[in-house]
Amino acid sequence: MPARPEQRRPIATNRRARFEYEVLERVEAGMVLLGPEVKSLRAGKASLADAYALIRRGEIWLQNLHIAPYDAASRENPDSKRERKLLLHRAEIARLEGKVKERGLTLIPLSLYFKDGRAKVELGLCRGKRAHDKRESIRKRESDRELARALRGRGRG
Repeated sequence: MPARPEQRRPIATNRRARFEYEVLERVEAGMVLLGPEVKSLRAGKASLADAYALIRRGEIWLQNLHIAPYDAASRENPDSKRERKLLLHRAEIARLEGKVKERGLTLIPLSLYFKDGRAKVELGLCRGKRAHDKRESIRKRESDRELARALRGRGRG
C-alpha cells in the first residue's frame, strides 16, 4: 500500500521573523497543549508575534505564543500566553542548546501548523539582522516586485 502524502494545514506564520532575523536552520517540534487550545488552533486563532523559545533544564519552552481562549470552553480555558513545552528528541535539544549558547543565536517560531492531526511548530535557529541587512532585504524585495511588474506588463500589447 503506498504511503499517503503528509497533510500540512497552516495555522499561523511569523512573517516578521523572516525580516528581523536571518534563519540559519529549521526544526519541527510538537507542542504540549490542552483541549481548548487545540480547538482554538483549529479555528485559526493564534499569533506568533513576539514569540520565542527558551531552553531550560534540558527542555524547550515556547514563550509568548498567543492562543485565543476557546469560547465554548468557559472554565477550562488556560492563560492565552502561558508557556508551552515543545517536544523534541534529547539529542536535538542538546545540539540546539550548544548552538544557542556558543554563538549567541536564538530560537524563533516561524510557523504553526497541523501535520497529520497534530499541532506542530517550525522553529528557526536565527541570528538577528542589523539595520543595513534589513535595508538590503527591502531593496531586494522591491527590485523583485518591479521585475515581476515589468514581466507582467510585457505580455500586453
